[in-house]
Amino acid sequence: MCGLCGVLGGGPHWTDGATGVDDPSARRRERLGRVATVNRVLAHYALRSDDWQGSAYLLSNRTGKTEIVDNLTHLWQAAERMIGRGCDPLDPALIERLGMDRLGRGG
Repeated sequence: MCGLCGVLGGGPHWTDGATGVDDPSARRRERLGRVATVNRVLAHYALRSDDWQGSAYLLSNRTGKTEIVDNLTHLWQAAERMIGRGCDPLDPALIERLGMDRLGRGG
């Protein structure tokens, strides 16, 4: 998607959460929390995501290849294209890594 479409995109996606919250700072905190959670999973695939102006996400790999995506559904599709395989949420290595992160042991 081009940058302009990311800014002018349609209404909120269901993954944006906080649909009933009127406080912009609360919506921002919630979004940044989602980005942090997504990054825990993406790290397993050597990828990273950042919020882009509260309306899209930047997905990057270690070589700097970056793609702008408009929601979390598209983020996972772009991640799979970027790594050339599926992102399996039931991958035992991913589950172990997330468990180690939760326990504060790194991974």
